[in-house]
Amino acid sequence: MKSLDEVFSQVESSERSMVETMIGMIRIPALAPSNGGDGEGRKADYLMSMLEGFDSVERVDVPDEDDPSVMRPNILARKNGRKKGTVWIVAHMDVVPAGDPSLWTNPPFDPVYKDGKIYGRGTEDNGQSVISSMFASKAILGQDLQGMSLGVAYVADEETTSRMGIEYLLDHGFFTEDDIIMVPDWGSPGGSMVEVAEKTLVWLKFDFEGKTTHGSTPDRGINAYRVSTLFLADLLGVLERRFPAEDPMYMPPRSTFEPTKRPGTVENVNTIPGHDEFSMDMRLLPSYTADEVISVVRALADEHSRRTGARIIVSEIQRHVAGTPSSTESIGFNALRDAVEKVTGKAPAAVGVGGATCANFFRTRGLNAYVWQCGGGTLHAPDEHVVVSNMITDAKVFAALYYDLCVVGR
Repeated sequence: MKSLDEVFSQVESSERSMVETMIGMIRIPALAPSNGGDGEGRKADYLMSMLEGFDSVERVDVPDEDDPSVMRPNILARKNGRKKGTVWIVAHMDVVPAGDPSLWTNPPFDPVYKDGKIYGRGTEDNGQSVISSMFASKAILGQDLQGMSLGVAYVADEETTSRMGIEYLLDHGFFTEDDIIMVPDWGSPGGSMVEVAEKTLVWLKFDFEGKTTHGSTPDRGINAYRVSTLFLADLLGVLERRFPAEDPMYMPPRSTFEPTKRPGTVENVNTIPGHDEFSMDMRLLPSYTADEVISVVRALADEHSRRTGARIIVSEIQRHVAGTPSSTESIGFNALRDAVEKVTGKAPAAVGVGGATCANFFRTRGLNAYVWQCGGGTLHAPDEHVVVSNMITDAKVFAALYYDLCVVGR
């Protein structure tokens, strides 16, 4: 049996391979069809070619809900241990769109390694975890596992609905109550925090139907842009007054209500727009339900509709209800805390965040799941990047976790 120090040395000596594998992976965009892409298929092919030494590597293809000709792949690789259950590290393969290319120093899917960082869309979210879990497992796979089985799961569809990714896998029995679940999809500087709880996520879309007219005769129309602007200003104030609770466990400690996506209205300046729309991203503390918030939103929309004559349609895009916080007394949490302390020298604190990661899907089914990695801060942004030293630290922590639970068998 290798010592843990020998395992750490193997991870550290893999730095060049980690960088090369990350660069090869980021060159393959993995966008959902709803975001203008062709899914994760080519990235899954690439990653499967890297997964050697496991007892089984299973690919689960799920037809895309928007374009059934596109398969959304999920990969589950496992090395069998002697005890019940699997220690899973779950990472996602899909990425968000790159946005305005002019905001990037280098093309988002032409990754660059510079000054100890790899730049490109998907490097931090969630390439850091894909690569760190892969090389953590490589440092362990040659050993006999006296404890639990070792697993890595690379899933699809996390950035949109998760219905073709982690939800599908959970619904079809790929995970059990004996498993220990790690989801490295949120990070803190130095790995000082473990996320054990998430807020309820609600996405709403607002459509405003007024009446188009010439800019010089506004009284003949109903300016949907004006209606939506006044409604939004009123809505933000109402939501903050009606749902003011704070919980210091969460970051930030309050519920958040943020307007996000907003398409253009009209092409020319001298036309009163008859249609406008925007979307909101809401993250609710567990003390509030999605239904009570949406009820307040709809009542205010009805009031503004009566006042202005515009039709206001409130549509729910997505909802993920917060599951029960994961236990901080479990074998999984204690093993992760010990692994982080062995590598970084400090035990991490348990916190809650806005979400929403794959971990919450486990929690809603009564399973503990823990979210941890080093760093964080550039996901979904231009010039997204991963700090390679953080990726190596992550890999060492995951290798220590596997060593404790799978090789030795806590």
